[in-house]
Amino acid sequence: MTEGGMKPARVVVADDQTVVREGIVMLLGLLSGVEVVGAAGDGEEAVRLVAELAPDVVLMDLRMPRCDGVEATRRIRSEYPGTQVVVLTTFADDESLFPALKAGARGYLTKDAGGDEIVRAVHSVLSGDAGLSPSIQRRLLERLSQPEPAVVATEAPDGLTVRETEVLVLIADGLSNQEIARRLHVSTATVKTHINNLFAKTGLKDRAQAVRYAYGKGLVRPPGN
Repeated sequence: MTEGGMKPARVVVADDQTVVREGIVMLLGLLSGVEVVGAAGDGEEAVRLVAELAPDVVLMDLRMPRCDGVEATRRIRSEYPGTQVVVLTTFADDESLFPALKAGARGYLTKDAGGDEIVRAVHSVLSGDAGLSPSIQRRLLERLSQPEPAVVATEAPDGLTVRETEVLVLIADGLSNQEIARRLHVSTATVKTHINNLFAKTGLKDRAQAVRYAYGKGLVRPPGN
């Protein structure tokens, strides 16, 4: 029992890095309010342990082999809705955050979170609240307050993904790589990867061609229209 007389939350830790996984297990073992009942090295094992142990919460890494954290979260929330998921990851960019939340994660922390913060997030999701760090809450509010890129086509051309199309639209709007990274809350390296991919798919050679392509495909409207 915890000091308040409540049973500790039963937790499974999922992380493919042995040192990190064992460190989290050891840290939580020193704290009241949680009991680690299992540890998994990938998403497949996490799903299996949930089926066997029916934990209250899984602390889920995102980048794992065989089955990543987003897919494991989706399967757990679909097949075992009595188990909540709190993401505990190194990555705080939008391309990690939003897919995990859409998959059903109720909490999202980065690995610099302290033990007490992890325990609070676990109990928050069990009480029906969101277990989000302050920085993640700010990220969500910023994303919700920003206008969506002015994409007007109903379907992206040439096999572009939604994110590649967003990057293309922002290029057409005159934003630099650094400005696009800030707008989309991703790293500059991620923006460069998207640009390389969309250039390869469309046969574009430079940003000037990209601007003409965006207007020509109807992805953005000319000024004043």
